[in-house]
Amino acid sequence: MIKKIYLDIDGVILTSKQTQPAKNIEEFMHFIVENFDCYWLTTHCKGDINPTIKYLSNYFSKTTIYIFKNIKPTNWETLKTEGIDFSSDFIWLDDYPLYSEKLILEKNNCLENLIEVNLNNKDELLRIKDELIKNVLSNTSI
Repeated sequence: MIKKIYLDIDGVILTSKQTQPAKNIEEFMHFIVENFDCYWLTTHCKGDINPTIKYLSNYFSKTTIYIFKNIKPTNWETLKTEGIDFSSDFIWLDDYPLYSEKLILEKNNCLENLIEVNLNNKDELLRIKDELIKNVLSNTSI
């Protein structure tokens, strides 16, 4: 069974400062779309990917936007964790999860499913890709 991956946008695929695509984003996106059941978990997507795609179109090529269209929407109101299916095997990529969201992950025994992204680290997305290959796709814990 393919593991779900939940993706934030700002600070994960777009830099937080001087907004631009994260380094190595195209390679990373190809990898996760090919290997995971992907979902947007971002303020830019609340049940409908069309506003998400419109927003991302300001920063990415049509080829990359085509990849993004394969990512499914989530719906949530207050906390992003409302959009997570806790009955499934998942990974959540976010740059700044709220403390209350971390508490919910902990309560559901899946805090280790969160990967905090820091695009200030050199080649951060390639590091995460390698971690996913080693620990997730090989069925060992992170």
